[in-house]
Amino acid sequence: MSYNILVTGGAGYLGSILVPDLLAAGHKVTVLDNFMFNQTSLNHCAYHPNFSVVKGDIRVEKTMSNLMRQADVIIPLAALVGAPLCSQDPVGATTINHDAIRLMLKLLSKNQIVLMPTTNSAYGTGDENNYCNEESPLRPISQYAIEKVEIEKNLMQHPNAISFRLATVFGMSPRMRIDLLVNDFTYRAVRDRFVVLFESHFKRNYIHVRDVSRVFQHALNNYAQMQGQIYNVGLSDANVSKKELCEHIQQQVPDFVFIDEQVGKDPDQRNYIVSNDKIEATGFRPEFSLDRGIGELIKGYAMIRNTRYGNV
Repeated sequence: MSYNILVTGGAGYLGSILVPDLLAAGHKVTVLDNFMFNQTSLNHCAYHPNFSVVKGDIRVEKTMSNLMRQADVIIPLAALVGAPLCSQDPVGATTINHDAIRLMLKLLSKNQIVLMPTTNSAYGTGDENNYCNEESPLRPISQYAIEKVEIEKNLMQHPNAISFRLATVFGMSPRMRIDLLVNDFTYRAVRDRFVVLFESHFKRNYIHVRDVSRVFQHALNNYAQMQGQIYNVGLSDANVSKKELCEHIQQQVPDFVFIDEQVGKDPDQRNYIVSNDKIEATGFRPEFSLDRGIGELIKGYAMIRNTRYGNV
């Protein structure tokens, strides 16, 4: 089935992978983005007759109202992503991550589908075994996580919403982000050959950016089964600590050195083992392993240096 899809923030890290995939699947896609990073990540989509792009702000009601009237599906990717960026611009974070999504929910018709990425960083440290599933208590700490939790509660009051609590995303993208953990550590391994770790025993889950695109498409293809649900989305075999992540990278960059020091603290205190059983029960399986993604990043970093590819 073909949909008219509005993707806000579609020129960002996730969107610049997702939008071409949606076009290839036969959907009509409109992107709303403010292009705050001066990115050219969707240039290769301009030729496509089913692609439209609007430069604008999701906080402007007239802009959103006009675009949403034409959409069957809304995928709201536009956000200030991550605790560090939100700390730099707390007012912008609230108006974009919270207020603008509340506006979108107000403008939704009862028949429109919303597929929204949220975050599993809200789990904090999980239970006594650091284990988390979709029923686990949420313990958000940072502004980013707190506002994502509140928005998810509002989102799930809409009858046609699906929320994806994404693991930490990794992999190459046309609008690259080197500040994400796997991307960052692999970059340091390739360029610096060392990294200093803090809280090296803290575990978290990971997911490749192309598998994030695939899970959105999976939801469109299995909408009746998945409607109205929250799903963790990550690699079930990649609940690994920072130290274990470095060991994975070291297998492909043998002279990479990592040491542990008391030099920092995770603003979200992410330390958990996440269950992805619920999304897997719908038939979804990630295609890209952690090791495959690290190999991809090593190739990608032969082509770029971190002069502009990041959120902070």
